[in-house]
Amino acid sequence: MSSRWLDSPARYGLVTRLLHWGMAALFAWQFLGMGVKLALGRHALTAFLVGTHKPVGTLLMLLILARGVWGLSQWRRRPPHPPTWVGRAALAGHAALYALMAWVPTVALLREYGSGKGFAPWGVPLFPATGVKQAALMAPANLTHGVLAWTLLALVVGHVLMVALHHLLWRDTTLARMAGRL
Repeated sequence: MSSRWLDSPARYGLVTRLLHWGMAALFAWQFLGMGVKLALGRHALTAFLVGTHKPVGTLLMLLILARGVWGLSQWRRRPPHPPTWVGRAALAGHAALYALMAWVPTVALLREYGSGKGFAPWGVPLFPATGVKQAALMAPANLTHGVLAWTLLALVVGHVLMVALHHLLWRDTTLARMAGRL
């Protein structure tokens, strides 16, 4: 595989970048839809955006799994976090982002399964309709999906602000590693 596809200590490769920015766009779509729902309530735009929430969330779950596998395969090649308190904070922040990116759609899919309604995003059957609700499978998402999704958004905003701090104030190469030329 060409070196531009792989991560290196100096920058992230094309696969990592495509996964990162593709997921960023899909998360933005998800949060936009939920924000419009909160702002407008019942509305045609809300119906359209919220109507895509579950299929897009399923796609995000697939990309999260792919990103996790890819990230583990590139672990030793990636740009390192510096061994400072800022580097440790960045590592902790990234770990929290990944944990929430995995948890939020996982419990949503568990809720779909437990609903007994069946689930077929884009017409691809993932769960058959059983007609039987399983409250124990639905409870984790009912308790955590929304609040942890908004927590994820807060972490994403923090992530973006830290990138801005790195770029504008500290003038280092952090942004270029994920967004710069290959």
